[in-house]
Amino acid sequence: MKRIFYSVALSLFGLSSGSVHAQTDNNDIQVMILGVYHFSNPGLDEHNVEVDSVLTPTRQAELDTVARALAAFTPTQIMVETVAPGPDYRVAEYERFSPEMLQQDPNEIVQIGYRIADRLGLAHVLGIDVQSAAGEEDYFPIDKVRSAAAKSGQTAILDELNEEVGGAVARFGESQRTRSIADLLLEINATDFAGGQAYYDAMLPIITGEDLAGAHLNARWYARNVAIYAKLMRNAKPGDRILVVYGAGHTPWLRHFATTFEGHRYVDPVPYLELARNLESESAQRNRR
Repeated sequence: MKRIFYSVALSLFGLSSGSVHAQTDNNDIQVMILGVYHFSNPGLDEHNVEVDSVLTPTRQAELDTVARALAAFTPTQIMVETVAPGPDYRVAEYERFSPEMLQQDPNEIVQIGYRIADRLGLAHVLGIDVQSAAGEEDYFPIDKVRSAAAKSGQTAILDELNEEVGGAVARFGESQRTRSIADLLLEINATDFAGGQAYYDAMLPIITGEDLAGAHLNARWYARNVAIYAKLMRNAKPGDRILVVYGAGHTPWLRHFATTFEGHRYVDPVPYLELARNLESESAQRNRR
């Protein structure tokens, strides 16, 4: 029955393998980078969204529709934003997965990553995150940028940036009242998303003396993301279709690697999210009849 749904969905919304995966070799590693906001709102980012509960029946139905639509990509591997032991990076928690977990744990790793993996019968989910070790410099040394900006009279750059991004995050949070999860994810996965690479690029001019603090922050952020993608490459096989579920701030670099590395092909999640939104709209119309 699932295969019938996927075939019909692909056909109805122009997501045939010939159109989505055009000009790809059978041995290409196809990588879909799905940027997400943090459903469980851990408060670890520079700017954090106030997140509505995704455990309500309405949100669970929306997530199931998103999962069905993304499953049309038929990923052979799913990789998520958590640290797991190498070299296989398998997430032990997924191997204990049961549907009850979807009613208890709001984390997007569970709600999207595990949900799709279970739907497709995948034996493993891989955790490919990278965190700085004890005593190692952080991958996001924002305090050094703030210090350099203060010394060089460039605090206005950070003030303007924080106002812009903070306003966008607040508007995003408020908009949850009238928008579905598919619609919210469509905004996050747009190339002009306010929380994307432009946020980091804006700090590049912050320099004091020989301290290129803004550039250094960008270098550290690149280092984390290229290390994440290195873990993906460690376990990718020719012909794989890999769904990566990650915080939206990582999306620009991960998309760049999937686009430029030889033998890899980037797959845009937007058509699949549009499929989910269309399915939600159809379901709402049926319920009103």
